[in-house]
Amino acid sequence: MTVLGDLIIRENVPLASFTTLGVGGPARYFVEAMTESQVLEVLEYTRREALPLFVLGGGSNLLISDDGFEGLVLRIVIRGMRPVAGPEGLVTAAAGEEWDSFVAWCIERHWSGIECLSGIPGSVGGTPVQNVGAYGQEVSEAIESVRVLDRDTGIRRSFARDECEFGYRSSIFNTTGRDRYIILEVTYRLSRDIAPGPLYPDLQKALAGRECQPTLREIRDIVRQIRAGKSMLADPADPNGRSAGSFFKNPVVSRETWLAVEQAARSQAILNNSEAPPCYSAPGDRIKIPAAWLIERAGFYRGFAYGNAGISSKHALALINRGGAKAQEILDLMKLIQERVHKVFGISLSPEPVLVGFSC
Repeated sequence: MTVLGDLIIRENVPLASFTTLGVGGPARYFVEAMTESQVLEVLEYTRREALPLFVLGGGSNLLISDDGFEGLVLRIVIRGMRPVAGPEGLVTAAAGEEWDSFVAWCIERHWSGIECLSGIPGSVGGTPVQNVGAYGQEVSEAIESVRVLDRDTGIRRSFARDECEFGYRSSIFNTTGRDRYIILEVTYRLSRDIAPGPLYPDLQKALAGRECQPTLREIRDIVRQIRAGKSMLADPADPNGRSAGSFFKNPVVSRETWLAVEQAARSQAILNNSEAPPCYSAPGDRIKIPAAWLIERAGFYRGFAYGNAGISSKHALALINRGGAKAQEILDLMKLIQERVHKVFGISLSPEPVLVGFSC
């Protein structure tokens, strides 16, 4: 144990309990920061001691190796939610706030723009990194700015939304600026009681037959019900609930590649003459293919078991810890799925979770 100001740095701390998958080895050193000043203290300490640093948020989009992390793990637990003085609808949340609690807090105040992102596990600080999205909304649509600590300079700065380089499940924070910035807080620009535009098919189905516009609270409740039905809520009692959410990104491809996928599916009798691969329009005249469809049509099924790892019985995109799984089992299952999907369709699936402590 090391005392750093008012911080206590612990040694050999198991990390599995800090992740929604519930797997992973220990951190050589572990500390929790409750203030921005403490984050800076930890950053300076790791520089002095030449220690690798990994920043841990809500642990919902993460696969940590069985060997753990041979460095210092900094868990961000900074709290706070507040309206910003000035235009109505500007609200700031600290990086350590639980995301779903923040969504509920906004809806209680009749602010809209993130209600379809209800039920997503993890912390506020993790949402800009991956540009989380669900049911027709992406968090980037609501973000005004992101305040960070630059690990290279030790200086705090803000990124306006346009500077964050948001794309599908991507941002500057997981691409060109990966491992450089520690997110401290996020400011959102929300609207007053404005329901989302054209609703995602799952929401349309749930609201079929209604004559009146749903309230924000009703949309939130329906989204959470849909997620619960797919075991996509953090629920320790759900055997499908020990997951990292959607494990693979939906491939975004050219029209030529999509046609090649269709041809491959027909040549292998995966599609009949009246079917076509499901797809959605994406920016730049590109096409998004549901990864779940590729996985299932490549021969995997919901409930597929791979040792103590497996695929959720309710959602083909969720790899789960069936109980006592090792991180290596989940990684091996990931690779098996990737290899088969590539063999059948020529498509490379990219994982969504951050992989920590693996050699490859």
